[in-house]
Amino acid sequence: MIDDNKCCAVTRFRSDRQFNDVFPPSIRKFADRHWTPLSVARKVADYLSVKKGSKILDIGSGAGKFCLAAAHYKPEVQFFGVEQRKSLVDEAEAAKKTLGIRNAFFLHGNFMQTNFDLYDHFYFFNSFYENLVWGEKIDNTLEYSENLYHYYNRYLYKLLASRPDGTRLVTYHSVEDEVPTDYQLVGSHLDGLLKFWIKISGLNDVDHENDHPYYKPSRISLEQQEKMIVATGLADRSL
Repeated sequence: MIDDNKCCAVTRFRSDRQFNDVFPPSIRKFADRHWTPLSVARKVADYLSVKKGSKILDIGSGAGKFCLAAAHYKPEVQFFGVEQRKSLVDEAEAAKKTLGIRNAFFLHGNFMQTNFDLYDHFYFFNSFYENLVWGEKIDNTLEYSENLYHYYNRYLYKLLASRPDGTRLVTYHSVEDEVPTDYQLVGSHLDGLLKFWIKISGLNDVDHENDHPYYKPSRISLEQQEKMIVATGLADRSL
């Protein structure tokens, strides 16, 4: 006999609307602008799931939609999300239980406190935009500033730069300030909003201590970033 609860959980992945209903209305209202669509989650999971047992980190996982969806699509891979808001981590854990997912895990904390050595590949749906003046805030429980936006970008840049060759990265709605110059772009979807990268050393003569867009001209200026964000509706995207 088919387990009715398992069957019901599987139907959640048929559409974003059905999936989002697993969350209460207070959390669900952020879905359209803050969470990874299921179609994107599947593409990302396919690219990052290099081998059985791989460990994938979602940097700024919010209510956990990417990790839960990717874990459903790739049950042989482990997905981890780090999130600053305890309330969203609790919602992710509750959804995990409802969906019967066993290979998704959620960590409460700032990504800077996370040991990147424990993970193989990374997903980043830009969670730093909250710090810019035009970025919608989920709540007022965190500190926000443009300086913090730059600091987070530089810190993530250095963490990713320290990863070994072969490390894979997917960015979604990113202006690439956090992507080290020795990460090679290997694929792009959704008019460039979704990008697939892999680290290959030796492509450039890189000094990661100094070669960062915070200290040198950014790949995309803040003015251009604002125009791009407003044009794509990303002004409402945060964790």
